[in-house]
Amino acid sequence: MEASFKSSTALPSKTPTRSIMLLAVAGFAAQAQVRVTDSLLPQIATDFHTTVGAAAVVVTAYAVAHGSIQLVIGPVGDRFGKYRTVAVMCAIAAMLVALCGTAASLQQLTLARLATGAAGGWIIPISMAYVGDVTPFKLRQPILARYLTGQILGQLCGQAMGGVLGDLMGWRNVFFVLSGVYALATLGLAFELFTNPLTRAPSHPTPFRPSPASGGGPGWGHGFAADYAAVLSNRFARAVIVAAFIEGALVWGAFAYIGAHLRARFGISFTLVGLTVGCFGLGGLIFAALVKILVLRLGQGGLASVGGFLIAGAYVELAVTPVWWLAPVATMAIGLGFYMLHNTMQTNATQMTPEARGTAVAIFSSAIFVGQTAGVGTGALLIDRLGAVPLFVGTAIAIPILAIWFARQLRYRPVV
Repeated sequence: MEASFKSSTALPSKTPTRSIMLLAVAGFAAQAQVRVTDSLLPQIATDFHTTVGAAAVVVTAYAVAHGSIQLVIGPVGDRFGKYRTVAVMCAIAAMLVALCGTAASLQQLTLARLATGAAGGWIIPISMAYVGDVTPFKLRQPILARYLTGQILGQLCGQAMGGVLGDLMGWRNVFFVLSGVYALATLGLAFELFTNPLTRAPSHPTPFRPSPASGGGPGWGHGFAADYAAVLSNRFARAVIVAAFIEGALVWGAFAYIGAHLRARFGISFTLVGLTVGCFGLGGLIFAALVKILVLRLGQGGLASVGGFLIAGAYVELAVTPVWWLAPVATMAIGLGFYMLHNTMQTNATQMTPEARGTAVAIFSSAIFVGQTAGVGTGALLIDRLGAVPLFVGTAIAIPILAIWFARQLRYRPVV
């Protein structure tokens, strides 16, 4: 059932902290770019003399490009070097984000956001794959959690940047500021490429032949299709990808409607709604601070299972709470539980097929995006017909089942 294998790249004697921190800065910019237009939509609509609903096409365009590009990025990162690929895409994203600030029409802004999504979608999955290349598996989960702080802060600051800086400077200057963050990340990544030989190591230095643990038959060889075959023929890899899809559908399919539920039930202001939903990120930061202790005490299986039950309890609280001020506690608990479960999935995604790590993580990330899209769409149908409470309760029932199932799948993980 289990077999040992060797990674396709030699691991360093110590963790390359600086190179990973620079990737976290790039991840901050990429995640901030996902959320930055949320708060800018009223300004964009006013400037282009249209409605907020029509202006929301800039959000949709980015999401479609960001998610779909992840289906093809993995083999490129595996072939040409992950760190180099991230640096190049950061440079391209810096220029495209600045272009968003110069758009003369909603159509131009939409095209610029579409292109920016296609560039930004490379950064986080390829960075995670690089972390998998240069860190031993036993140490990887805490290191990935530290890397994720960049994404979490990017998610929090992206919305805040759109609101605060948008009011102070106008929506165009927000894009110029974000372009500057991308440019700083690019300079740091370029410096690291020139000074750290590890960042220039190819992912497939020689033709490979997957071990039995990878699930691939003999002689897959190189090539785009070969990488996908190596991943999808692996039983454990398929389990991780399916789990990621279901997790994305369940968690985000309900989370997207927490704000609307609070507004409708308690009549609280949009400011309080935003602060309440933002507590999700605080839960993620708590996880990042406690990850070493949690992994040591619970192990990966326990971490995933406890995370699932924590999410479930939080959604039940949201469904039944008689007062709004308990909702921030619930969203913070959802954030903590989500990262307990999700970071365990991410860690295993970086090791499920090490000979095609970039491709594996890219498929994993794409599965999350597709799951989110399906979950939010399904949630929209349920909330219009039944309200938020059945949606929250259904999620609370399903998510622990997923967490326990995934924890049991860890028994099929190759020995490392």
